[in-house]
Amino acid sequence: MTVETNKNSIIFRNIDSLSIPLSLDCGQAFRWTETSDGIWHGVAFSRSVDISQKENTIIITGDIRDGDEQIWADYFDLNRDYSAICEKLKIDNHLKTAIEAYPGIRILRQESWEALCSFIISQNNNIPRIKGIIERLCVHFGEDLGNGDFTFPSAEKLAFLCVDDLSPLRSGFRAKYIIDAAQKVANGEVDLRKLSYCDIDEARQELIKIKGVGAKVAECTLLYGCGRVDAFPVDVWVRRIMQELYPEGLPECTKDVEGIAQQFLFHWRRNVE
Repeated sequence: MTVETNKNSIIFRNIDSLSIPLSLDCGQAFRWTETSDGIWHGVAFSRSVDISQKENTIIITGDIRDGDEQIWADYFDLNRDYSAICEKLKIDNHLKTAIEAYPGIRILRQESWEALCSFIISQNNNIPRIKGIIERLCVHFGEDLGNGDFTFPSAEKLAFLCVDDLSPLRSGFRAKYIIDAAQKVANGEVDLRKLSYCDIDEARQELIKIKGVGAKVAECTLLYGCGRVDAFPVDVWVRRIMQELYPEGLPECTKDVEGIAQQFLFHWRRNVE
């Protein structure tokens, strides 16, 4: 991989095992939209950017700041050898089918607070509605970046609100969970910073201190917001996969990368219905 940076863009070259469309639109992030010319527009890390791909080259333009190369390399997990991981996973025939059907999925390393809040919102919800609630959350409580873009509001800002303040989101029962999460993160009762490196069972226990956060939301937060690729979220799709294909548990080839295996299986299973 090589990186070229100038005032308005970051260009990553010689990237393998990465599909921008698949990675941004496979159910792990909710703030990206594909434009008519195939460019993906969104906001992450309080930056409004456009991302395009031509073969093994990724171009990020927009709000580019000093040092952002590392932010985006981490976001797309570019320092992890997905080619080797996928070859290992393809020992299993079902995973081989999923990976070959949807090559290039990578786990996004999102901000932990945004991931936590987003997957609280995702409970018993579909992707279009999740995106709508998150968009309204950002419009009402995020910072205006111009051109219709807003930052994801911080836990500290939301912690001062009450459930009624969130009524414009139309988030239903999730509003009280968002407020509880914001308050516990803002006051330090839940320490998101340590989730990336502490024992994973300790990290799970930290997250379920929050009202409405059970196993699925905790695992999603760890996988998509903390880079814990050994986390394994189980939703209705993954539960079906486990019952139908892996009634005795995941194969040995998924050890330590269960979250990556899950993402391939999840996206594949959703799209073969």
